[in-house]
Amino acid sequence: MSHTATLRGTTYRFHDLRELLAKANEPKSGDALAGIAAGSVSERAAAKLALADVGVAEILDTPLVDDDVTALIERDLDRDRATELRSLTIGELRELVLSEPFAGRWRAGLRDGLTPELVAAVAKLMSSKDLVAAAAPLEVVTRCRSTVGARGTLAVRAQPNHPTDALDGMVISTLDGLLHGCGDAMIGVNPVNDSVEAVATQMRTLHGLIAELGIPTQACVLAHVTTQLEALRQGAPVDLLFQSIAGTQAANASFGVTLELLADGREEVLAHHLERPGEFLGEQVMYFETGQGSALSAGAHHGVDQLTLEARAYGVARHFDPFLVNTVVGFIGPEYLADARQITRAGLEDHFMGKALGLPMGCDVCHTNHVDADQSSNDELLMLLALAGCAFVIAVPGSDDVMLNYQSVSYRDVAVVRRLLDRAPAPEFEAWLRSLELWDDDGLRAVAEHGLHAARPLLERSLGALPR
Repeated sequence: MSHTATLRGTTYRFHDLRELLAKANEPKSGDALAGIAAGSVSERAAAKLALADVGVAEILDTPLVDDDVTALIERDLDRDRATELRSLTIGELRELVLSEPFAGRWRAGLRDGLTPELVAAVAKLMSSKDLVAAAAPLEVVTRCRSTVGARGTLAVRAQPNHPTDALDGMVISTLDGLLHGCGDAMIGVNPVNDSVEAVATQMRTLHGLIAELGIPTQACVLAHVTTQLEALRQGAPVDLLFQSIAGTQAANASFGVTLELLADGREEVLAHHLERPGEFLGEQVMYFETGQGSALSAGAHHGVDQLTLEARAYGVARHFDPFLVNTVVGFIGPEYLADARQITRAGLEDHFMGKALGLPMGCDVCHTNHVDADQSSNDELLMLLALAGCAFVIAVPGSDDVMLNYQSVSYRDVAVVRRLLDRAPAPEFEAWLRSLELWDDDGLRAVAEHGLHAARPLLERSLGALPR
């Protein structure tokens, strides 16, 4: 079905829903690279006007891609709840999402009547302020050893990557995060060597560290899902099963994964957890990473814009009831998000869409070294996401990932934002910090003044947990 809008005497025609959604998107270098972006500011504005008048029913009834991701999204949809929205236009749905009663209806089950394409369409009609305001009242809580996503908290995935996978360097970097109150969402390492043996060694090291210090958190080594599962079969402990995912079947295939593989892997990890008596790890055992532009970079976007495909990746994630999901918002490169403005916009879009679909949504606030962004733009996005109720962010020592060679936020950056916006760590983790006298009623105690007395014994115990 075609759509038209007239702006300043010029009529713009959009041949189908796919073209309309693409041209209504905010400027993204990836959409321009794909040749589907609006050709002018006026055309973009006209597309937004036309999109606001599109009926929810049309989007529900118009698949953009014919693949297994679409089939999964349709199977998971609560059609009774979707029926409550069918008479609305996208503009009216935007007004509903921004209204005060929406959060209550969303909690009562309306979120199960939302599809990725619907939340993507709504996001295209929102300002940055709207994206923050819409996400903030929505609460998605998940549980493993720690509880993430509760109102008033901001958790952190500590990312102690090392350029040579040196275990002592990884442990010391983790301890740096712990002393700054970070690591409550997870301790997650990207391995340089992704052999099964190397991954299993890192899994055992992180598990040993958590056990030795009694840290209420979980560990993950971000190798390919098949490598993690093979390490599990060889006796390595797996708390969370990681995989990068995308919004089309072909893009997931480029990652070497299928929906069936993810489902089988989840069941294997759940069974593995039952064999670890005395450890409560719950049933939310998956950890996913996403990012706008991944499908285009794989040549698997089917002419659909990168924002809509990102939302579809969240539809995949939602099916598997994950413990954590995050967009690695600026990591893929300037071909897809050209500068700080586009990265900030994408981070707020991704967070809103994931949360609206019921995900424990986090973000790696980051950029590559060859993009027009800097630490100040990272700081700005970090604060906006904290205001929006982001479940967790990723932090690295000194904000510089020395293995992946990109810029993120530091442990100290998170500590400052927690203090400014009165955000706490996960409750179990806060209790652990208090037991070490690293946290009190005023928040994180200054490491330089109060925490160093705890650092030496923690370091000795941490290094003592290294494999012999």
